[in-house]
Amino acid sequence: MAFLRSAASRSLRTLNVTPSVTRSAALKQSQLCTFTRRPQAVRQVLALTRWASTIDRPHVDSIDVKAEEEAHNRRIRPTPELVSTQSTTRVYNNEVGERSGKPTTKVVKEDEDTEMLAGVKGDLKTIAETFSMKDVPHEAYVVGMAGVLPYLATSASTVLCAYEINHAAEHGTGLFMDEKTAEMALHIIEPLQVGYGAVIISFLGAIHWGLEFSGFGGTHGYRRYAIGIIGTGLAWPTLLLGVEYALISQFLIFNFLYYTDSRASRRGWAPRWYGVYRFVLTFIVGGSIMVSLIGRGQIVDKIDNLPSPVDRIRSIRAAQEEELGNEEEARRRYLGSEDDEEGEEEEGEEGEEEGGEDDE
Repeated sequence: MAFLRSAASRSLRTLNVTPSVTRSAALKQSQLCTFTRRPQAVRQVLALTRWASTIDRPHVDSIDVKAEEEAHNRRIRPTPELVSTQSTTRVYNNEVGERSGKPTTKVVKEDEDTEMLAGVKGDLKTIAETFSMKDVPHEAYVVGMAGVLPYLATSASTVLCAYEINHAAEHGTGLFMDEKTAEMALHIIEPLQVGYGAVIISFLGAIHWGLEFSGFGGTHGYRRYAIGIIGTGLAWPTLLLGVEYALISQFLIFNFLYYTDSRASRRGWAPRWYGVYRFVLTFIVGGSIMVSLIGRGQIVDKIDNLPSPVDRIRSIRAAQEEELGNEEEARRRYLGSEDDEEGEEEEGEEGEEEGGEDDE
């Protein structure tokens, strides 16, 4: 016994630790995963430490035969009511596995359909938590959702007009309106959607100006002001493009601004809920734009494209050039007629002079 205690003491002095600290560390180590293996030297030191730390343990020099016989003859009472699927498992770090070296007494095989439904339910729960926006202020939630209603309305109207045009092309007449009325309504809806998108993009950029004015998350100067300028600078030129190109450009700008806003939220330049808030609104707006593009793509060969502002500018310039050409031609004609009149007058004067000379 003295030899074991002296060996433990020497080992502890070698490791430069105290028995109490080592024992607590051993208890913490014993709670780790059963698959973790200790080095041989560490296991020997821990064994000697445990033995040396139990000073009050009585010395056992011989086997207690009577106690061994009583333990041998004691009948073990079965307790099946305590056995369950949880009693044969152990949990570590939120992971469930079998007991080390002991297989489970009962393996419950779950149905594959049940597992699939559980996965689907988990995904739906995650989506619901994402779209719940519980941390978003109620006023911002209501106003933001109201702001995407025009996009939903214009997208639904585009799909309806496309359906009417296709129905008229196949059956000769539309379901609710004729082909010409649907095409006219579509040409009214398209510039409204593009113009509203440019307004919303400019508004999203202006939010960062307000955050900079209020000093939210500190003052960042031109870096935060640039976000609002870039959004506005990219949005309004899309009004000069055709409808398809304008919608695609605005779709890309919305996604770029969402990326910028999410980074600003993570950096502390905006409220923490602003990133999720922008994700939901961008998802709705982007989906509406895609629906509009799909609906218009179904009738691209059945309607006349509405001239874009660029086409109008080109037609105006062509008309101006034609008008200038006409004016130049008229001026030349006018100058030519004057020259002819002057020539005739000069010929008349010369004739009169010649007649006077003959009389003399």
